Amino acid sequence: MAIFRAKEVAQFSDTELIENEQKLKIELIQNYGKVSAGGAPENPGKIREVRRTIARIKTEQTKRQA
Repeated sequence: MAIFRAKEVAQFSDTELIENEQKLKIELIQNYGKVSAGGAPENPGKIREVRRTIARIKTEQTKRQA
């Protein structure tokens, strides 16, 4: 899954935000699963970027509710 910046997230529709958030959450769970199983992730910085992208999406959703 791609990492989205704030400008890109702002251009998504409401349904795209929900879909991308769900996909990113699945990816994050998979990465955490690899780490908890004792393995090292291919890209350690990927977990941080996925978490930040999820936060960007949630922030945009909150802005739209207000």
